[in-house]
Amino acid sequence: MLYDLSMVLENEYQNSTDNARNVIRVLPLTLPNVQRLVVGSVHISPAPDERMDRNDFFGNAVTEITFRQPISSLQITLTARVERLRPARSLDLSPKLAGLRTELQSSTDLTPHSPLHYLVASPRIAMSEPFLLFAKDTVSPEMTVMQMVLAIGQRLHAEMRFDAEATDVGTPALTAFENRHGVCQDFSHIMISCLRALGIPAGYVSGFLRTLPPKGQERLEGADAMHAWVRIWCGKEVGWVEYDPTNDLMVGADHLVVGYGRDYADVAPLKGVLRTSGGQAGTHRVDVVPLDAAAEPAL
Repeated sequence: MLYDLSMVLENEYQNSTDNARNVIRVLPLTLPNVQRLVVGSVHISPAPDERMDRNDFFGNAVTEITFRQPISSLQITLTARVERLRPARSLDLSPKLAGLRTELQSSTDLTPHSPLHYLVASPRIAMSEPFLLFAKDTVSPEMTVMQMVLAIGQRLHAEMRFDAEATDVGTPALTAFENRHGVCQDFSHIMISCLRALGIPAGYVSGFLRTLPPKGQERLEGADAMHAWVRIWCGKEVGWVEYDPTNDLMVGADHLVVGYGRDYADVAPLKGVLRTSGGQAGTHRVDVVPLDAAAEPAL
């Protein structure tokens, strides 16, 4: 499936900033046999005094910008064409939890995608007892790791309510979990916390999700949004799989990957520091447009 992707992030500052440095992660990845960035660019307005494009530890595309002169607004525009392959269905060859622990204990891999990086607390993931109790109450010892993933994801989807107004980007996962509502970031952080509590490596995926309009209605421009889901290591035979707890489904050809990390802190689309006074306001517009729904390649 080919997609044309566009996104505009805009920040307006009540008073001009006196210097600013930002890190941007919005450009989709090229992943062998999964996804290909055909062409893409990130445009910054106003033009920064310094710009550097690089890849971070996890392989994500990063744009670093610096402003030495005052600015009153910042606009980041992404345009890209992305090919996403439809994942093939596979058998559940994952071990039971005891077998997974044995595999992890024998691992010495410290490369960016090693499961060892995704087992313990990280900047936005706390190892709290409520997550462990919820996970233990959801799974059973005879389950495979893949079955545990689905059981936890399905229960979270059933018990939590999507509410765009309930949380913000800084809301702790435990708060959203206790209140049983939140957005895709919250669903993903909660599921990661539950899986890590059991000893299952899990990470955060930032990207885009193609959304479909209600039957009989035209698609609205800007209706799509940045999305988040979970990446889980299910043992040597299966490797990494991706699951979307917000929508209770295995990730497919409608999900476009921007970045992998331990949690949101590793893949935030925009973060940085600036010096200003007064408030600021931000807007976020995304379009994910399929180009050829009839010719969808499969792995």
